[in-house]
Amino acid sequence: MKRVLSILFLLTLALGARTQGNIPLLDKVEGHRVTFHYTYSLSQKGSSFTPVTDGDVTVEGNAYIMQGLGMEVISDGTTRWTLDRDAREALVENVVKEDLFTNPALFISSYKDYMDRIKVNASGSDSLDVTLTLDDETKARFVLKDIVFGARKGKSDFSLTEKSLPDYLITDLR
Repeated sequence: MKRVLSILFLLTLALGARTQGNIPLLDKVEGHRVTFHYTYSLSQKGSSFTPVTDGDVTVEGNAYIMQGLGMEVISDGTTRWTLDRDAREALVENVVKEDLFTNPALFISSYKDYMDRIKVNASGSDSLDVTLTLDDETKARFVLKDIVFGARKGKSDFSLTEKSLPDYLITDLR
């Protein structure tokens, strides 16, 4: 489960990457609700990129929804729900604010700390193709399409309750 969240999180760092300095597209995230479709590929030490997954992300402030690999992660910034809708199972846990790999909103506010690892392959007004080099020389490539900046709508879309998931097996780790 943690690996799935880590993979999905890494795609969000690509939202606006250039080379050194500020990233105008990423800097624009603050004050907006941002949605995009992503494709994630992985390359191990010099091999060609192998597709891993694709999905959709919505971010507003420190709240987010990620969908991919058959999972849906919904967080209001305090509580994170990981849903497997096919299996009708949910995992609920508190958000650890320092955990960049499971909280894309936290990365957006601190992306400048990772600029030395980001290479922009292509960018447009609503698309981006970037590669992130990880510590072990593994490369993760993210192609983002249909990036939309909208008005904030509030956090109600990023909250769940046990009552909203009848017939689910819920594991609550809070």
